Amino acid sequence: MTNETTVPTSRPHTLEGWVKLLDAVRLPVPQASHDRVCKAIADSRSSMRDIAELMQDSPALALSVIREANQHTHGSMTETAENLEVALNRLGLKRTEQLLAHLPARPESEIPIALRQLQLISQHATQQANGLFGSRLARLWQDIHWGSLLFLSPLWPLALTYPQLLDEWELRVIRRGQSAHKVEKELFGVRLLVLCQALVDLWRLPIWVQQGYRLLLNEQRLLVQVLHIARGADNPLHQQQLLDADPALRRWLNQPANTVLLANGIALAAQQSWSCPHLLRWQFLTSLYLQTPMDELQQHIHQQAVRSAQHHAMADLWHPAISLIWPWGAEHLHPGQLPAPAPTAEDLALWRKLCGQLLAEPSVFTNAMHLTTFARDALVACGMHRVMILMTDRNQSVLRAHQTAGLPKGMATLSLQVNQSTVLQRLLSQPAQVRLSPANNAQFSAHLPASLRAPFDGNHLLLRSLSNNGRVVMVVMADQGGGPFSEITVQAFGKTAQCIEKALHSFTAHG
Repeated sequence: MTNETTVPTSRPHTLEGWVKLLDAVRLPVPQASHDRVCKAIADSRSSMRDIAELMQDSPALALSVIREANQHTHGSMTETAENLEVALNRLGLKRTEQLLAHLPARPESEIPIALRQLQLISQHATQQANGLFGSRLARLWQDIHWGSLLFLSPLWPLALTYPQLLDEWELRVIRRGQSAHKVEKELFGVRLLVLCQALVDLWRLPIWVQQGYRLLLNEQRLLVQVLHIARGADNPLHQQQLLDADPALRRWLNQPANTVLLANGIALAAQQSWSCPHLLRWQFLTSLYLQTPMDELQQHIHQQAVRSAQHHAMADLWHPAISLIWPWGAEHLHPGQLPAPAPTAEDLALWRKLCGQLLAEPSVFTNAMHLTTFARDALVACGMHRVMILMTDRNQSVLRAHQTAGLPKGMATLSLQVNQSTVLQRLLSQPAQVRLSPANNAQFSAHLPASLRAPFDGNHLLLRSLSNNGRVVMVVMADQGGGPFSEITVQAFGKTAQCIEKALHSFTAHG
């Protein structure tokens, strides 16, 4: 296993390649949790249960211990360690201490935000599972707890090594409703569920986690049948009659292992919105599983979200409990119509560094492509999801794409006749900025070439023309996925444009 968390230079495109890469990743552990656990192990008065409880604060630490215990005994007749206490007893204190010594411990602020955000969703799922099912299935609380926490764990190393791929998946599949199968084939070369199942099997994670992925991959027909019944929540008697008429389906629904999948479905969907169709489906299924009215169930789910936020929320992470206090009409806007998230401190640090290089005197750039590459990266660092930088020819009659980010590959060769668009003519006549919004989108889009506007789908877009020595030479287009902008990103966009203009001037003078 590697000891660093650097991003590989080229990503895999096969199941075998992804499994090999992600299996080798060592997840960073919060330094504070690491120190507490090490101290407890060194204290002879600490029981295995005490140590296990301390480890629960760090999902990465719990995963590492359970993985090690199950791989350490792989091939033997020993059953899978289904929870942390069993895993600790199987490893013993000395082996656990050795494992801790080899795990990268970092201050929480230095652990990448994409990994912490995904682990927060897992912790929210665990709270939902414990609150909704823990008392009803009290004998199985350990299976419910650890299965729920570790269900998304195959994605944790992916969030560490390729966070931008998960961001793009969320943008395209969740926000834009594109085909998950098509997007995953393009981004990963393999279905995410298949990749997760392969890692779950390799790591010998708890059996309920394995069953959850098998259900999603191989039992979708049964899931659809149950969902059809669950949608009739306003007539519970009819629901019961339908289940009684199909005992095999009723037994399948009532498997305790389904609690893990239901809790994670609720936690994942709540990240998008409390009223989105994805969450409604999981609520219907959970209502049927628990035989609880929908309004009562929703109240319980909201209560568990608040409890999760009280224990696990962080200032720089999104927790859906935050939006429970919003007016319900506003809640419908998250995330597609609410402002995009502001760039993280980590992103802004990179942005400042790139802007510093754009402002360097004398110019550090060897050619125009070198300069525009830095300009593009600065725009992405300040929060833009899609970027295009176009350059004019000497006569200002043609605009050609010079740099792109987050757009289809074909856009890199785009060439436009300026006289075909009044908006482009206006932008090239003098430096200007146009900000498209729902109020003016139709007006401006009608005067932009379709080949330029189509890839930037949505109602929100920034266009800015930049000059050098009194003459417009460049047009920059950028958005945050087509939804409303973060105002911090808009301000950073303006400052970046100023830095690019300064860089153009220095580059020309230097040349």
